[in-house]
Amino acid sequence: MVESEAPITGLSNDQVIESRTLNGSNSLDHQDKNNFLTSLIEMVKEPMFLLLVTATGIYFITGDYGNGIFMALAILLVSAISLYQESKSRNAIESLKKLSQPKSKVIRNSEIIEIASEEIVLGDFIQIEEGTFVAADGTIIQSNDFSANESILTGESLAVFKNEKSENNEVYRGTIVASGLAICEVTAIGSKTKLGKIGKSLETIAEEKTPLQIQIGNFVKKMSLVGLVIFGIVWGINYYNSKNFLDSLLKALTLAMSIIPEEIPVAFTTFMALGAWRLMKMGIIVKQTKTVETLGSATVICTDKTGTITENKMSLAQWYTFSDDTLNNNGNDKGNSNNNHTLNPIEQELLSLAMWASEPIPFDGMEIALHETYGNLKINDERRNFKLVHEYPLDGKPPMMTHVFENQDGTRIIAAKGAPEALIASSNLSKKETTQILEAVETMANKGFRVLGVGVTEFQGNDYPKKQQDFPFHFKGLIAFYDPPKENIKTVFETFYKAGILVKIVTGDNAVTTSTIAKQVGFRNPEKVLNGDELMAMDEATLKEKVMETTIFTRMFPEAKLKIIKALKDNNQIVAMTGDGVNDGPALKSAHIGIAMGKKGTEIAKEAANLILIDDDFSKMTDAIAMGRKIYINLKKAIQYIISIHIPIILIVFIPLALGWVYPNIFSPVHIIFLEIIMGPTCSIIYENEPMERNLMLLAPRPFTTTFFNLKEITISIVQGLMITFGLLFVYQYCIAINCTESATRTTVFLTLISSNVFLTLVNRSFYYSIFTTIRYKNNLVLMIISLTIIITGLLLFVPIFAHFFQFETVSASQIGLSILVGFVSVLWIEIYKLFKRRKQNEKPEIR
Repeated sequence: MVESEAPITGLSNDQVIESRTLNGSNSLDHQDKNNFLTSLIEMVKEPMFLLLVTATGIYFITGDYGNGIFMALAILLVSAISLYQESKSRNAIESLKKLSQPKSKVIRNSEIIEIASEEIVLGDFIQIEEGTFVAADGTIIQSNDFSANESILTGESLAVFKNEKSENNEVYRGTIVASGLAICEVTAIGSKTKLGKIGKSLETIAEEKTPLQIQIGNFVKKMSLVGLVIFGIVWGINYYNSKNFLDSLLKALTLAMSIIPEEIPVAFTTFMALGAWRLMKMGIIVKQTKTVETLGSATVICTDKTGTITENKMSLAQWYTFSDDTLNNNGNDKGNSNNNHTLNPIEQELLSLAMWASEPIPFDGMEIALHETYGNLKINDERRNFKLVHEYPLDGKPPMMTHVFENQDGTRIIAAKGAPEALIASSNLSKKETTQILEAVETMANKGFRVLGVGVTEFQGNDYPKKQQDFPFHFKGLIAFYDPPKENIKTVFETFYKAGILVKIVTGDNAVTTSTIAKQVGFRNPEKVLNGDELMAMDEATLKEKVMETTIFTRMFPEAKLKIIKALKDNNQIVAMTGDGVNDGPALKSAHIGIAMGKKGTEIAKEAANLILIDDDFSKMTDAIAMGRKIYINLKKAIQYIISIHIPIILIVFIPLALGWVYPNIFSPVHIIFLEIIMGPTCSIIYENEPMERNLMLLAPRPFTTTFFNLKEITISIVQGLMITFGLLFVYQYCIAINCTESATRTTVFLTLISSNVFLTLVNRSFYYSIFTTIRYKNNLVLMIISLTIIITGLLLFVPIFAHFFQFETVSASQIGLSILVGFVSVLWIEIYKLFKRRKQNEKPEIR
């Protein structure tokens, strides 16, 4: 916190409660809407709902109240299921939104605490710093080199510098802190803020549809058009035969209901929303559900080093004093603090200056270590006596930072730290001295240490240079930190490699340090390195080729990171990118999958990213990609099931009528709606809950540009549907041959269709592994849904009131056995196909 003569205590707990009661919470009221009503309106506009209502109306008009009441109840049941699924998906998304909301620092009870931005109340004192969003309107009370980007309100892209003495000392909700730090008293919250009044919000921006959503939408539209054409044909044939307008319309509606695959968009929404919810439970926040679809396609992961590969637990390991050309260890080579010798004045000066070049309130691991080291030095602690009067944030290529401190006597300390090359360039050194320093850098870097240069300068007056690099620095030495690799990172990399995903390290650190750490964790090809300046000098064609073979990118800056992402995209790669800093925002936004760290990530990074790893655990990315692949595969299974089961329903309604068979209208709307009630839960509940197949993370990523189904897959689904149709038609003709009544024929065909549906549900759980393998998958919903289907079917057959209503009649045990056998044979043939597929699969398959 900024030093002041009168420390700010902030609000007490009672004052917070009182303010919230009087003034409300920090949320935008105009965003509230009735989600239930919206879902209801959307459902009423669906073609299937309109068909059901039309069929119900016809039953009542014609006096068939039994079927009318059943259809009305069925509409209520289907609507309830649909609204429940919509509600479940919406609740999952709302939970994600709450988790991904930004945090803010406030001073309460004399302490700085972090709270959800919505919990800020009027009168609070908020601390805002570089890389954060301003969560409420306020007045600056204290500041250090504070500037804010207010483009969301003014359209002006340049940052505006402000302090407590400025004519305009106000900060506004939604703006971004570009530099420095400020403490502000909150003057407006929620819809009372300047942003709230004009109603601007990122949440009001409509989300674009993904390629998969578009493909699914187009498929459903095409099927609806086909249904409309066939509906007209069937209506015409029936009317020609019966001359009964309403009866022929009802029979045509039966076919139209069987054609429209309304389960598909419902399945897509459910799978994506619940997939995002499952990821949240695993510690991964998905800000937009469409990201779930992209995860399974990731081909390249660009990762930072610090805090991603390493633990971000910086400890001071070594230092080098330039004036006496001496390299000293802080205990041992792993950076454990165990100082066995008394520091001389030169060493004390170096470590003190490194601390003065850090933030007064350290949050970076290295700066925390420097403050701790300074506190342990056997010298007077001057931190309370000096105030930060000017600072230059981390910038430059390579980067450095400079802080200007001053005490009441006017004594100044101007200290800088950063990349050794940056300090060397800003110091007046001979070629020999530069070589001497670089040798020390290499010695430290070869041990995997992160190395910083330290410099000091003098300056009179307040007309500071525009750039810190314009100061004439005196090079004082080097400090090196050890950041141990994460224990699980070797396994994480191996998982990515097995899944056919390329891993690239993109870091601001130097090549030697990064390569050393990379070798320690089993990173492949750590010698293929490219630095930021070399990368920027390349033309697009050269970079496009180079970016694929390079594994480590060092001394990176925002423009270079963007060029890496673009070059990878030009190679048709699906890119995931990790980042946590302010400067990572553009690259995170540009990547297909931006990944921010939940703990050490800035609000800018979190806002730009698609995913947030709550515990900064990079190993969660393997879980996220596995989940993305699983959801994609399970959605594909569900839709293939829908296609396969719709074909026999359509054809068993259409063929007898078109060919003029004895019983032309074997099924009515009540039978179709019953089948819809069975099929909906099967595809949306059973397949969504399916576990991941064991070979899924051994497959190469699926190309994101390919259509949802390839020709082979759609052919398999069509063949599955046709085989079931042949079975149904065989049973139909068999019943005719043995002189069965229409009711007995209907019952036997219906039983065959139900048994085919049960077997199809089981075999479609995998298009690679056999049913004997998938039957052991842990999915309790399979047994529950299938048992429920069998019980309800039994009730329809053997309870007279239900049998009469559905126009069924009791059939012999041999006919029941025939229905089950035909259902088994017409579906289980695919197990032979899967057997040949497993035997043929020699090379690494691709997710399809």
